[in-house]
Amino acid sequence: MPDQPRRPRTLNDARTEAEAAFKKVTKKEAEAPPRTNAVPGVKELVSLRIDQDVLEYFQGGGPGWQDRINEALRKAAGK
Repeated sequence: MPDQPRRPRTLNDARTEAEAAFKKVTKKEAEAPPRTNAVPGVKELVSLRIDQDVLEYFQGGGPGWQDRINEALRKAAGK
């Protein structure tokens, strides 16, 4: 091999090369598979923003207010 002059490396060049090498050996995850139908009785934790007066209405009935909200939503969804 003929001797070629070595080009000086800078931090930016090393970082760019490292990122390129990393991308070669890693794969991008495929999108999540489509969700299947919900299993009856299985609940999922979600974050939901509702008006304060609506929350107070359901909490006013005491313990079980989350179940009452769930039942109202099921009724509204025709389930």
